Amino acid sequence: MKIEYAPCDAINVDVLVCTFRRPSVIDTIRSIDAQTLSPRVSLRIIVADNDDKPTAEKAIDAISSEISTPLVYIHAPSGNISIARNACLDSANGDFVAFLDDDEVAAPDWLEALLERAQCGGCDGVFGPVVASYGEDTPAWIRQYDYLSTYPQTRGGKVETGYTGNALLRWMGAPYRHQRFSLDKGKTGGEDTEFFFRLSQAGARLGVATDALVYEAVDPARLQYRWLRQRKMRAGRTYGRCAVLKGSHAPIGVCAAAVLKIATCAVMSGISGFSKPTRRYWLLRGYFHWGVFTGLFGAKESATYGG
Repeated sequence: MKIEYAPCDAINVDVLVCTFRRPSVIDTIRSIDAQTLSPRVSLRIIVADNDDKPTAEKAIDAISSEISTPLVYIHAPSGNISIARNACLDSANGDFVAFLDDDEVAAPDWLEALLERAQCGGCDGVFGPVVASYGEDTPAWIRQYDYLSTYPQTRGGKVETGYTGNALLRWMGAPYRHQRFSLDKGKTGGEDTEFFFRLSQAGARLGVATDALVYEAVDPARLQYRWLRQRKMRAGRTYGRCAVLKGSHAPIGVCAAAVLKIATCAVMSGISGFSKPTRRYWLLRGYFHWGVFTGLFGAKESATYGG
């Protein structure tokens, strides 16, 4: 499946950003425009506005006149992030597409690091870390375990899936180019996990670029145990469903592993009773595996996007 590019070839990259009522998207765009790249790499930014009305259009038009990178605005209503993601993919014609969220800022060498890993590592998709920028009001227990940063995960030495917060994907001519994000998960979240899991099962080779950094300012609403618990359960449900996609894992094996891990987390949280941060660490891990278990049996997910 790998698409080879000679070192001297010009490379076109479309950077895809979906936005929904976030003024921070302007800082995201500026960070893309400020990328330090080889002369053979050319960029274009595609922004899809997922609001019911084109509320971001004026701001996007204004910033487009200030930056050197070509920028395309798309109104892709409404309230379903998969609609916006698919609109971006429908408009993309680069050799690669890169994904960035509208509350993130990319380091100047972010894209170059992703491209290097894709070409030197033989990867079709590459994921980098999303580093949380914590405010002064962040509880110490959240900082201690860095709950709001996101790092690419491997299982058995393999990257099974990823996320759109920091990603690069071979696109032009790729055999999976017809694939799109699931509308069913566009309100609940996890649409990116499912999308990349599907590509992986279709043969796409996924990798990690640990030096391709983006930074995300933490929303104060996320500095709560309840929010983290819901996030872990949702992520677990998505993984549980994806893990048995097209027979990639035996359902009974995933189920048994989840039950064992739930029990382990319960025990560890019990013996960590005098340490609130440690107890919460094990409880949150347990909620993830509980999400895996319930996801295998079709537990419904509540809407978390488009409100």
